[in-house]
Amino acid sequence: MPNYPRLDAENAGPQLGRNLTYGMLDSLGRAIVTGRYEREAFPTEAELAKQHGVSRSVTREAVKMLTAKGLLSARPRQGTVVQPATNWNLFDTDVLHWLLERQFSVDLLRQFNQLRVAIEPEAASLAARVATPEDLARISNGLERMEAAEQGLEDTLEADIAFHVAILRASGNPFYAQFRDVVGTALRTSIRFTNRMKGRTANVADHAAVRDAIEARDPDAARTAMRALISDVLDLIENVEAGPAED
Repeated sequence: MPNYPRLDAENAGPQLGRNLTYGMLDSLGRAIVTGRYEREAFPTEAELAKQHGVSRSVTREAVKMLTAKGLLSARPRQGTVVQPATNWNLFDTDVLHWLLERQFSVDLLRQFNQLRVAIEPEAASLAARVATPEDLARISNGLERMEAAEQGLEDTLEADIAFHVAILRASGNPFYAQFRDVVGTALRTSIRFTNRMKGRTANVADHAAVRDAIEARDPDAARTAMRALISDVLDLIENVEAGPAED
């Protein structure tokens, strides 16, 4: 029988109760996404409570949250069952993190960047039209952080994410802005991958071209520059999958 983490619920107050629920959520979510229940039935609430050493109410709440994320469903006479991956809410940040717990997948990396190329160029184009002075300052600050990172004075990953998230916000479209967590997760995955390729790091000049086009209020140039940034990552992925060229 697997060893499950047990959480001491004795004398649990409201805050500890929430922590127990989220701990249970994380444990079960990771188990589902990484395939633990592909060949076995999902446990009942009573079994889960016993395995993890928590109350039935904590288990019930965690199961409800997993159901809301599309990972579980309750069926008459069948109990709680794991849903196929096609039903999972891939825009949920917990689900994204659990997906990345699985063995690294170049397919997943490609899919992340295909999503980015569908969103970020249009966000940059919108930003060129409607960005406020405060928005432009945030974009420039992200670029300055990237420049500082080249000197070892900033975190390369966080600086790059700050730049891209600033552009999503600058689009003025709340739907684009809500992609910030998905784009952040995609960037963390992509940047860690590309930085391992021959010491490759983000091209600050290419990012500056995006910033400059937005500041110049040139939507077409902003769209083109952002598309080039992400297409470069997609090209790298394709080259890695193709493998070294034969002599």
